[in-house]
Parts: sequence; C-alpha cells; structure tokens
Amino acid sequence: MPDDPVRAAAQVTRRVLPRYVEALAAVYEKARRQPEPPHRPATPEVSESFTLIWYPDGVVGAPYDSVPAAARPVLYQYRFQYSPDEAAFVLPTSYGPGERALLLGSALRQLTAQGIGVNLRHAAPTPPSSRTTAPALGAPPAPKQPPTARR
Repeated sequence: MPDDPVRAAAQVTRRVLPRYVEALAAVYEKARRQPEPPHRPATPEVSESFTLIWYPDGVVGAPYDSVPAAARPVLYQYRFQYSPDEAAFVLPTSYGPGERALLLGSALRQLTAQGIGVNLRHAAPTPPSSRTTAPALGAPPAPKQPPTARR
C-alpha cells in the first residue's frame, strides 16, 4: 500500500473490494443451498435407568435390585456376572482394561438403544480411619492438650 491515502483508497477499491464482493456472493450461495447445518438426532427417551459404579479396585458393578429386568440379559451378554456374595452385577477385573472398556461401551450403547438410561460414577471415597492407637504398656498417657509455655 502506498503512503498516499488517495492512492491507497484507489487500490483498495480496485483490488480488495471486488474479491470481497465475490466472497460475499459465494457465502450467500452456499447459505441458500445448505440453509442449516446438520444436527444430531435427539437422544431417545428413557423409560428406566440405573447406575453403574466404578469401584477403586477396578470392578464395575450395580446392585442387583437397582438393575431393571430388561437390562439384565444385556449385562449378561457383555460378560457381567451376578455375584451372590455382593448381590450385584459386576464386570470383574480379570478382563484387561481395554477389553473392559470395550465391553462396557458396547453394553451402554445397547442399553441406551433399548431406552434404558445408564449413569456411570465412581464409588464414594472411603472416609479416613479415626482409630487411635493404644499407648504401649508402661508408657505414660499422651497429654490431651499441648502444654502451654509459662512466663
């Protein structure tokens, strides 16, 4: 661009504005042909739902009573097992992490397609233990409050 404002304005008028008009016409033409971007379909309505819990040891499971009857065959199909000791459906850790992720994802897709909602969450953290150790025999008891400095 030249330093002279009149010449600069002439160059903008001659070079930039025609390109701008062409680009604007192309945008309008594309908007006329494709008025709205494609949208994802709405999620299906769920009639039932349950929660799968991811435990700290890697097991994924849900209490048996919370799993809808229609979801149980799907869970069995994707290698969930009923554990009578825990009264729960569990996906054991004997499968590798990749295989567990694949089984879990496939089960969730099929359950969602059937209209069964699934929530996945981590187990609640265990609260810290509040046990106090007993003093050794013959040791003086620990003071309840720290001693204060005397002046």
